[in-house]
Amino acid sequence: MKRSGIAAFIFLLFSGFYLQAQQYEKLFLYVNPLIGTEKMGHTYPGATAPFGAVQLSPETDTIAYELNGKYNGEVYKYCAGYRYEDKTIVGFSSTHFSGTGHSDLGDFLIMPTVGKLQLNPGTASHPENGYRSRFSHQNETAEAGYYRVKLEDHDILAELTTTTRVGVHRYTFPKSDQAHIILDLMAGIYNYDGKNIWTYIRVENGTTVTGYRQTNGWARTRTVYFALKFSKPFTAYGQKNYDGKQVYNGFWRKFNQTKNFPEIAGKNLKMYFDFSTNENEAIEVKLAISPVSQANALENLEAEAGNLSFDQVKAQTQENWNKELNKIVIKGSETEKTNFYTAMYHTFINPTVYTDVNGEYKGLDQNIHKAEGFTNYTTFSIWDTYRALHPFFNIIQPKRNGDMVRSMMEHYNQFSMKMLPIWSHYANDNWCMSGYHSVSVVADAIIKGNYSGDAGEALKACVETANKRDYEGIGQYIDLGYIPAEKNGTSVSNTLEYAYDDWAIAQLAKHLGETEIYNTFIKRSENWKNNFDNSIGFMRPRLADGSFKKDFNALSTHGQGFIEGNSWNYSFFVPQNPDELIRMMGGKKKFTSKLDELFTMHLPDEFFADTEDITREGIIGGYVHGNEPAHHVAYLYNWAGQSWKTQAQVRRILEMQYKAAPDGLGGNDDAGQMSAWYILSSLGFYPVAPGSEDYAIGSPAVDHAALHLENGKTFEIETVNQGPKHVYVQKILLDGKEIKNFTLKHSDIMNGGKLTFYMGAKPKK
Repeated sequence: MKRSGIAAFIFLLFSGFYLQAQQYEKLFLYVNPLIGTEKMGHTYPGATAPFGAVQLSPETDTIAYELNGKYNGEVYKYCAGYRYEDKTIVGFSSTHFSGTGHSDLGDFLIMPTVGKLQLNPGTASHPENGYRSRFSHQNETAEAGYYRVKLEDHDILAELTTTTRVGVHRYTFPKSDQAHIILDLMAGIYNYDGKNIWTYIRVENGTTVTGYRQTNGWARTRTVYFALKFSKPFTAYGQKNYDGKQVYNGFWRKFNQTKNFPEIAGKNLKMYFDFSTNENEAIEVKLAISPVSQANALENLEAEAGNLSFDQVKAQTQENWNKELNKIVIKGSETEKTNFYTAMYHTFINPTVYTDVNGEYKGLDQNIHKAEGFTNYTTFSIWDTYRALHPFFNIIQPKRNGDMVRSMMEHYNQFSMKMLPIWSHYANDNWCMSGYHSVSVVADAIIKGNYSGDAGEALKACVETANKRDYEGIGQYIDLGYIPAEKNGTSVSNTLEYAYDDWAIAQLAKHLGETEIYNTFIKRSENWKNNFDNSIGFMRPRLADGSFKKDFNALSTHGQGFIEGNSWNYSFFVPQNPDELIRMMGGKKKFTSKLDELFTMHLPDEFFADTEDITREGIIGGYVHGNEPAHHVAYLYNWAGQSWKTQAQVRRILEMQYKAAPDGLGGNDDAGQMSAWYILSSLGFYPVAPGSEDYAIGSPAVDHAALHLENGKTFEIETVNQGPKHVYVQKILLDGKEIKNFTLKHSDIMNGGKLTFYMGAKPKK
């Protein structure tokens, strides 16, 4: 080939790459991280990479968990650290939970200021008395991987972006000889006296600081290491220790540790770094975290952001978001795209990466482990996410989901109690919520072919977890077939959830040919019947003597044996066997009538007396979409022979519970579960019982969707005559063949092809 020919070939080759890159639509522009930041959404608007370990975001107040020795209910508003209705910002922290109903984290709060140095945050009513600042939403921008806000009191423009393990701050200062960057190591979310166990700081040189923070909160042994680099040297630095008077101070008292001293340790520390700045001078701060060591944090920083500018990191992270979001390309209205891609963004925040760039992480045994051949993850809010988030991953993120199951297995292997995770983060299990729903995630992934580990060992872990007799009434559940109400405050919901989980174990055992295990757990999966009171048609608490609890109210959420729900919602929680539930409720006609009543009733105000995470906006009739136990319920009309009612209710929920506004979610996003429900339901199907290959068909809200699968195939969804008033399915074709049973199989999706919905304004009965 001539030289000119080689040059032309190279040009064409790279042009092809360029054109291929340009095929990505700029879908990150439809992401609005402010959705769900107000009321019960509990999302945060800051910057993160997909599944990022660092989730960098503003904090808008410093509400304490404790008030006068008791729980302070106001702190619940700050699960994510940010409230849209607040008027001040206290700083920017590196770790957050997205959409959870409880909290922790908020590590390494950084705040830039000018003028007199103040190390206390001040108050919302008088921010001038501290380092906090007023801000306005007029001067606030949030995008996927980027956040910007003007700190009005300090005349500083704050910008945030991230890599997977590094948060990058850029602060543009006015001209000042009194510019400061504060590192508040006492700050945290759900904070209280004594939460900080220990903090260590080492000033390596004029631009680099390392250290760690250990806390006792939701996770009781959580240690996070960090490495911080400034883009210019500080002129001076210092610290204040808020530990109070100590009886013993050792011989470190020989030194003045408050000013320009390079090694600091204590429980409650705040650091400051001084600068002189010119007008509009930008100082960049890169802060990397690690679960293992300061050295690993430095390595993370250098590997991911060492030579990159703020703008380069931002461009790289937004391109990564674009690649993830382009896995599903939809056609629809601008509002539909904003809701859809914001929901996708929310689903790709958690679980979070929990390995350093060298593969190391700290395990539940507090030892250092190395992830070989997989990425280790944490932040498993499994009571929520087993329902739709992990099944969604089995379609669109199968490799990651397989790694998440590997991570759950590592949790099991390292844990002294030999259990799969319940709700885990940072090498801890915080035991939040009920059931042992990891088994659902494990079974669903293996059955759908998305697990590269030893499936037999995974089944063993599921069985051992399900037989942990001293956990949450499991022993009584095994012996009696239900949990007595006297023994457990959530006896009914626990029994129902265990029964579903046992069904999932049975499906995995069947898949692996383990007949004895299958027989044991398929029988256990029928235990839900023991809490069903035929005389009233509801799930009801049962006493140890076999009788039903007399003082019973199906609408109440307090003292009735349920967690985050009432009997009206939980009575439909038999996703593994709707046909038998319908039979026990008196047949299809009575069952349908009861479902109709659920969606049309009026709930009295006292329903809300004992709830803090649901408002009326999260409820349709008596159906509570803002909490998860009834997320499958609208699809049960399919089993009752009235699929058009599923279609109507699904579209009603999509319209009422998801809006492109800060208060646009009807409840906590719960680590992506609410958003996964939206995505799957908008596409026209939903996994009623994960562990099965079947999806129940509903009513698609998109005009068109192309799912670009990891196996290289594309699954296309086309709607004909779809619109706000055309919510009823008239006909469904899969590759030209009609589907009449309103069921789509996982293999139908993964094989690629085309699903066509013909829609109309009237039900087709």
